[in-house]
Amino acid sequence: MSQNNSTRSILLRIFKNYIKKHSQKISISIVCMIIVSATTAINAWMMQPVLDDIFINKDESLLMIIPLAIFFIALIKGVSSYIQSVMMSFVGYKIVADLQNDMFDSLIRCDVSFFSKTNSGTLISRFLADVGALSRGVHNVIINIIKDFFTLLFLIGVLFYHDPNLAWISLLIFPLAIYPISRIGKRLRKISKSTQIGFGILTKRLTESLQGIKTIKSFNAELMEKGKVEKEVDNIFQLTYKSSRINSISRPLMETLGGLAIAVIIYVGGSQVIAGTTTPGTFFSFLTALLMAYQPIKSLASLNATLQMAMAAAERIFSIIDTKPLITEKSTNKDIYLKNDTAYNIKFSKVSFSYEESKKSTLQDINLNINKGEKVALVGYSGAGKTTLLNLLPRFYEIKRGKITINDINIRELSFSFLRNHFSLVSQDIVLFDDTLKYNICYGQKNISNKKIFEACKKAHCDEFIKKFPKGINEIIGEKGVKLSGGQKQRIAIARAFLKNSPFLLLDEATSSLDSRSEKKIQTSLANLMKNKTSLVIAHRLSTIIDADKIILLHHGKIVEIDSHKNLLRKSKIYKDLYELQFKNKK
Repeated sequence: MSQNNSTRSILLRIFKNYIKKHSQKISISIVCMIIVSATTAINAWMMQPVLDDIFINKDESLLMIIPLAIFFIALIKGVSSYIQSVMMSFVGYKIVADLQNDMFDSLIRCDVSFFSKTNSGTLISRFLADVGALSRGVHNVIINIIKDFFTLLFLIGVLFYHDPNLAWISLLIFPLAIYPISRIGKRLRKISKSTQIGFGILTKRLTESLQGIKTIKSFNAELMEKGKVEKEVDNIFQLTYKSSRINSISRPLMETLGGLAIAVIIYVGGSQVIAGTTTPGTFFSFLTALLMAYQPIKSLASLNATLQMAMAAAERIFSIIDTKPLITEKSTNKDIYLKNDTAYNIKFSKVSFSYEESKKSTLQDINLNINKGEKVALVGYSGAGKTTLLNLLPRFYEIKRGKITINDINIRELSFSFLRNHFSLVSQDIVLFDDTLKYNICYGQKNISNKKIFEACKKAHCDEFIKKFPKGINEIIGEKGVKLSGGQKQRIAIARAFLKNSPFLLLDEATSSLDSRSEKKIQTSLANLMKNKTSLVIAHRLSTIIDADKIILLHHGKIVEIDSHKNLLRKSKIYKDLYELQFKNKK
């Protein structure tokens, strides 16, 4: 697609989706802009009676009328300018809000795999910098193209009213600037794209540095990180400076052409005044109108550069809005067939899976039956596919072959809401929000009584450290729960699972960050939580899953054994190695 077609289609989309809905406010604003433009032209026209009638002919009757007229014109212009500014500010800010809402709506629906291959800094840069650039560009284009166009139109009317020949001479000079200005706009669009990419990388660098500050300091890597950030800052500096330098070319170009036009007009018009074919007032009114027309001409000339920079931002924004999830729900789901069931069982049938960026299968031909109330443990070396297997159940990732069923219903035929409500996930990577303990414990739940919250906290053994905070359960825990220790964070996550009370528990190294004392408390709590529930456990310590109903041994993405702890210890070399390795480390 050519740049012109791309610009046209993007502008059409912006108008249809984000501007058209504000047509009433924009219409009022346009009327006000026309009034402002007309009053500007009237001021230029009034130079003729001021000079000819008041200063040369000394007509005292106009000495009061013209100043009053100028005052009322200024008043009308001021009021119209205010209304136009308020209306267009509303439209501009609303466009920003609508774009950001649409972007986040698209992002929040994206698959988990999208975020694993897309840098968060880039997304934040598009969400903030790109949306701001697009809004400013569209806002400026709407105002300038309307206000400056009508201002220029009225002023050209004044020029032709006074002297058509001089008007044609003035206007024929400015088209010379069209080609170089269009070239400038194309270059600025390319630079703008590179600049926004640079802002995304800088945001990523800053986020990584601030979140990893302890690691940076522990390795004395401050200078190294400073160098990385300085490199990105310098890159943005070079790009923005280059953009400014190229954009600045239009100014001297228009200054030169404007100077040429004025010089010609002064020579020709001055000759006419000396010859007596025109009056000084008429000439100065013409010259005033021409000087006033210079500003909107210059503004309209630079409009393409502004527009191209906005279009570069728009392309990146719409690439996010247009991102569609690959994992989708069926419109005719089968939730109703499971709503009255309580005896849930899960079945994996010839399930295979591989990540997009990997050529090798992570899971191969998984066949597995998990009955209601069973405690099933997943064990194996790092990279065996344990966590991946858990992530397939709530459909965080889509299987490539085979199927997963709950009570013989394919999980692809269930709604996301129904399916994910049936799983409580507690992983080793705890995500906490910069809010209160209560907010984090109740996350995703509505209308939960304090009694239920405190019961969940007690079962997860959170109550003992929550009491120590000045505000108790209403304590703000900071970004990523910075006020909490690793073990405390995991107990908050376990309290969430108690509160959610789903029939299936997915425990991915759920006690890995706990000391021995805390782990014993949590294991007791988890044992109570697992009653009458189906649990899939990835265990950091094999000693914690000795009592599992069955242990699934994964190796290189395949199930190599399914048996009890005692039998696996006797017949599986891999399991025996894993078990003995842990006990050797304890000695």
